Amino acid sequence: MPAGDNALRLERVTRKWLDLAERRLAYYDELYRSGRWTLYFRTQDQFVVRMLDAIKVVKVLRRVARHIPERPRKSLLRPAA
Repeated sequence: MPAGDNALRLERVTRKWLDLAERRLAYYDELYRSGRWTLYFRTQDQFVVRMLDAIKVVKVLRRVARHIPERPRKSLLRPAA
């Protein structure tokens, strides 16, 4: 398997994890803004710890994704005959 395939796979996986982490952070933000966090956490400190963890993960994955060069996506369509 060529090394390029591994790099492309790593890029896809990193971007998927980043997308998931950003959705998780948006969910915690929505919980905070709506006040629904009180339904799931006993204290504000417990919620803050989880929120800070979500922020930290997004920051790390954004740093990793920033170092991945953008590649043009290959078209799945065949050229016209």
